[in-house]
This record gives sequence, structure tokens and C-alpha cells, in this order.
Amino acid sequence: MAIKRERAHGDPGKDPVVRDEDWYGRDLSGQKFARYTFYDTDWTECVDDGGVFDECTFSGVKFNASRHTSAAFTNCTFKRCTFFDTRFEQCKAVGSLFQQCTFNLFEVTGGDWSFVGLPGADLRKAVFDGVRMREADLTAARLDGATVTGVDLSGAMLRGANFSRADLRGSDLSALHPLTSEIAGAKIDLEQAAVIAAALGFEVS
Repeated sequence: MAIKRERAHGDPGKDPVVRDEDWYGRDLSGQKFARYTFYDTDWTECVDDGGVFDECTFSGVKFNASRHTSAAFTNCTFKRCTFFDTRFEQCKAVGSLFQQCTFNLFEVTGGDWSFVGLPGADLRKAVFDGVRMREADLTAARLDGATVTGVDLSGAMLRGANFSRADLRGSDLSALHPLTSEIAGAKIDLEQAAVIAAALGFEVS
């Protein structure tokens, strides 16, 4: 099925726009999109193995029950998108920004999500396992009850983030300060406990 494209304001110099399309169950594997804008497009149950999306904007897109493997969403912007039962495995989302999105049964396994922006995101009970999230912006994000295991959060912005009852075992918590983030009831290992104690000014020996 051919992709419908339109040019914003009819200007041939503008980037392609996909609007109000039903892509339900579409296989996007291996396809490449650069500087596209997707408005109110239904990506429910899409399959994406190795797709590349660079500097794209997704507004009001439904990613429900979609599966993304070894795909790249670099420097993209997601606005008011829904991620229900969505899975990302070994994907790259470096430099991407998520704004006013909803996440339910959201899972990220492996891959590189460094410099990603998720400020204020409601990621309760989400799963991040073995993900590289260096210098990610999780300011005021809700991760209470989430699984954040084996995640590289070095240099991340975590002020105001809520990790209550989260499983943080194996993650790099060097950027986490227990006085500026909620961590009550979180699961950590002994090495992480030493890092947190040091952040509080204790001398660990």
C-alpha cells in the first residue's frame, strides 16, 4: 500500500506529512523515514524490524500493541501519542523527546535511549531492562512500581523523579540523589546501597 504524502501549506520545500491514516498491522521493517510528520496515524499492531525514523514528529499517533526490534527513532518528537502494550527491543531512541504521551504496559529491552527526554512522563509499572539511558531527562517522571534493571542512568536528570517501589537492581544510580527523588520501598543491591549512602554523605568502608 502506497504511503500518502502531503506538503504542508502546499510548499514543495516542506517535509512530507502523513495525516489521519490507518496503518493497522502494517509491516514497517527496513523502511526509512527522514523528517516526516505523522498526524493522528494508527500504528496499532505494526511490526517494525530495523526501521529507521530520523528527526520525525509523531503527533497523536497510536502505537498500541506495536512491536519494534532493532529500529531507530533518532532525534524524534512524540506528542500526545499512546503506547499501550508497546514493546521496543534493542532499539535506538537517542535524542528523542516524549511530550504528554500515555504509557501502559510499556516495555523497553536493550538498546540506546541516551539523551532521551521523558520529563514528567507517567511510566508507572513500565519496564526498562538493560537499556542505555545516559543523560536522559527523567525530571519529575513517575516510575513508581516500574522495573528499571541493568539500566545505565549515568548523568541522567532525576530531580523530582519517583522511584517508589521500583526495581532498580543492577542500574547505575550515580546520578540519583535520595533527597531530590522518591525511592521509598525501591529494590536495590548492596553496591547501589553504598552509592546512595555516599550521596547522603556517609563514609562507606
